[in-house]
Amino acid sequence: MSLRIGILSRLPRGYSTERLREAGLRAGHRVRVLDTLRVSLLIAGRRPKLFYRGEKLGRYDAIVPRIGASVSAYGAAVVEQFEHAGVFTPAPAQAIRASRDKLRALSLLAHHGIRVPETVCVRDRASIRRAVRQVGGPPAVVKLPEGTQGTGVILADSYRLAESVLEALLVTQKSVLVQRFVRESRGRDIRAFVVGGRVVAAMQRRAAPDDFRSNVHRGGRIERRTLEPSLARVAVRSAEVLGLGIAGVDLMEGDDGPLVLEVNSSPGLEGIERATGIDVAGAIVEYLEAEVAQRSAEPTPESV
Repeated sequence: MSLRIGILSRLPRGYSTERLREAGLRAGHRVRVLDTLRVSLLIAGRRPKLFYRGEKLGRYDAIVPRIGASVSAYGAAVVEQFEHAGVFTPAPAQAIRASRDKLRALSLLAHHGIRVPETVCVRDRASIRRAVRQVGGPPAVVKLPEGTQGTGVILADSYRLAESVLEALLVTQKSVLVQRFVRESRGRDIRAFVVGGRVVAAMQRRAAPDDFRSNVHRGGRIERRTLEPSLARVAVRSAEVLGLGIAGVDLMEGDDGPLVLEVNSSPGLEGIERATGIDVAGAIVEYLEAEVAQRSAEPTPESV
């Protein structure tokens, strides 16, 4: 069955968008890249209407969001309208919102028994020293509630530096996160790529010599990693808790077991495919095919 697949992306020539488009076309589907900010919504009555560059959008079987942090709010609203129209998406609007809010995501994961680094939300100067002590610092990691690719993440190795950083951030932010620095990870973490309830690829990332962040965009080195079943289960469960069919789950190996740092609702494909040689884009398309086929086979409420 040929599907009509839409990719919501502001980077039509970006690696991830191009790979998804190529994989979809190779599988015999019709694929269109839609600039998220060019999609407009008409909300009137129970059935939403979506337009692209002023023209009414036709029917889609699946929508794959590739939504950057800068357009999270509007991007989630667009995805939500596709959902209301009955279109399948591996990253529902609520899941995107939850994953982009680091405090909410960590809270959900911890509530479901998934270990995360100790984290405190700071909203005023008076709480700074107490927050650093509560997470076992200094040193402590200071994070913005929203941010990707290692932006807005700082290692404060003293109370004075923590106070300076937090005071500066609180000028423009309503709140800032203070998190335990996992010393035993030694600048390494793992990105597990979850698709449809299984880990299809994983890589280990190692921070550059002058940084503690292991993100590829920060100069981190990557290599293929075969996940132990216990780590794979944590990654799959983390994606499940946040309601994501596709997710990049970032883990660290602590002395007492794995810790989940973050769950990304729009994980990039370039690093993981190059590190592992695995066709992750193809796995995503196969997952879309299976989900749409299952939904098509399910009886509608009228036929029950």
